[in-house]
Amino acid sequence: MNKGDHVLNGVLLAVGTGVILGIAPSVGVGATGRTLPTAPLDALLAAGLLAAEFFIPVVLGALVPDVDTAFGKHRKSLHNVFVVAVLVAYPLVFDNLHFVWLGVVSHLVLDMAGSARGVAFAYPLTSQEWNLPGGVSTTSGYATPLTVGITLVELGLMAAVHYYVVPLDTTGQTIQQATAQMAALI
Repeated sequence: MNKGDHVLNGVLLAVGTGVILGIAPSVGVGATGRTLPTAPLDALLAAGLLAAEFFIPVVLGALVPDVDTAFGKHRKSLHNVFVVAVLVAYPLVFDNLHFVWLGVVSHLVLDMAGSARGVAFAYPLTSQEWNLPGGVSTTSGYATPLTVGITLVELGLMAAVHYYVVPLDTTGQTIQQATAQMAALI
């Protein structure tokens, strides 16, 4: 995908994540006592505030992997699981850059599923690039519609997890509650 498609992906992902997380699930692990907002204005406000919270980190994350065009090897140096691992762990240590990883992961999914070239997930261990069948050229007229489609699938998966498996939140309390409930079941 080209830069414009990655920006579009980041914007849609940030807004969609805000909408999904702005509506509390009433089912799933850790959903005890949660209810859907009773007023549409409350739901809209919650979604808007969360979208604003996610906007800059997610859009930046959607662009970060392409910084490797200025150095290193494009689709290798910053397009791998090691970069994702660092960006997932970074907020745990320094308490900032939350949700940048979400944009990076989505960027990698787009480059793997939406392009004919693919991504070297295990670089520097191997330079082999992986892709899914059906990718298109970044200059293709199908690149932007494919970006929107892949982003909607990502948001659908996020919504399914949030509403039916474990509620996702920005505080970590739900994860602690879900972990305690799962431990009690074992």
